[in-house]
Amino acid sequence: MGPRLRFVYRNFPLRESHPHAQHAAEAAEAAGAQGKFWEMHDRLFERQFALDGEYLIEYAGDVGLDVARFRKELSDGVYEPRVREDFRSGVTSGVNGTPTFFINGVRHDDSWDLEPLLAALEEAAVARR
Repeated sequence: MGPRLRFVYRNFPLRESHPHAQHAAEAAEAAGAQGKFWEMHDRLFERQFALDGEYLIEYAGDVGLDVARFRKELSDGVYEPRVREDFRSGVTSGVNGTPTFFINGVRHDDSWDLEPLLAALEEAAVARR
């Protein structure tokens, strides 16, 4: 969809189901501050079974981050407020699980499979013209 699509990612760590979700979300944000959000996001998703502290430091090195900066920002809780605000915003918007997609501000409750999701995006693009 090229420039017709803007994808905005918000954190919604489900701490009750995933005890390391909050810290992993903060790790992704810390990586984003170094221009590597998606690389860290993908690594965390691939390794969801290993998300406690030292693994996050290992992944920071894997994706080419300044590990000392990453470690300090995590220990200082630099990105905790942002992740907390993303979560609060999600709750306010009616998010109750992940993933949740919104298209032009409307929650997409249909299938997340490629074809129905792409059809919904195309329909929304046409409607905005």
